[in-house]
Amino acid sequence: MADSAVMGSGSLNSGNRSAASKTSTSPSENYQLARRRTLQVVISSLLTECGFESAEKAAVETLTEMMQSYISEVGRCARANCEHTARSTPTLSDVVITLVEMGFNVDTLPAYAKRSQRMVITAPPVTNASVVPKALMTGQKRTHPPHIPSHFPEFPDPHTYIKTPTFREPVSDYQVVREKAASQRRDVERALTRFMAKTGETQSLFKDDISAFPLIAARPNSIPYLSALLPSELELQMLEETDSSEQDDQTDTENNPNNMIQDDQGADKENAVLPPGGGVPAGKPSEENMIDNPYLRPVKKPKVRRKK
Repeated sequence: MADSAVMGSGSLNSGNRSAASKTSTSPSENYQLARRRTLQVVISSLLTECGFESAEKAAVETLTEMMQSYISEVGRCARANCEHTARSTPTLSDVVITLVEMGFNVDTLPAYAKRSQRMVITAPPVTNASVVPKALMTGQKRTHPPHIPSHFPEFPDPHTYIKTPTFREPVSDYQVVREKAASQRRDVERALTRFMAKTGETQSLFKDDISAFPLIAARPNSIPYLSALLPSELELQMLEETDSSEQDDQTDTENNPNNMIQDDQGADKENAVLPPGGGVPAGKPSEENMIDNPYLRPVKKPKVRRKK
């Protein structure tokens, strides 16, 4: 059992320190490691009392397992004896009966406890529990009303049921509004440019890397100045609205009975003034002489259609 290649009694605790350095995650693992380390210290002290200067790690582990199994069996039997007598907490008599049933001589315990070469093992250091930071309290915690018994659970924290309305005031600063509008416009332009670059044809500044700095490909047009001459959609819409308003005004005047009488009188006068040949005087332009090009027509002010 002795081994000269292993260190002395101080080496018996080296494995314990290395095992303690390993971090564990759950509290149950921490408890098992602490219990195992304590048993290994006890086994090392007993071996030192018996005269051993060193021991193999496997031997220490075997003896530790044996002691752990023995203590576990004592605790299990003591609990069984306790429950057999309708109790929930074991007493000293339950432990003595268990040792007697396991074949241990109880009378030798006082002499063994008073032996001269007994080694005293210091208690493990007590680690301070980590301080849990206090939660931020909102409002005052409510107590139970008189009609609710005191053994009922307490009310939850006030922040769980207190309604705290939160809202942001609209930004009315001129500079902030203009900056926000400019940034939104810039973002929209970038998004549209990227969309057109991904969906349409693109050209690159570099022949080697096509994906770097993509540019929207220009579509060749045989008549590049045609788009400048043709009216835009907004102008066409305005012209259509103007024409529709003029037609509505014209229909209104035609349906007016006073205008109908005046038109009849005017027609008689025109028939009386007309020359015998029946020709139209050249003073007023006819429909054939009207200019068809919208850019060469005389300017007409759009009529605002009033709601009736």
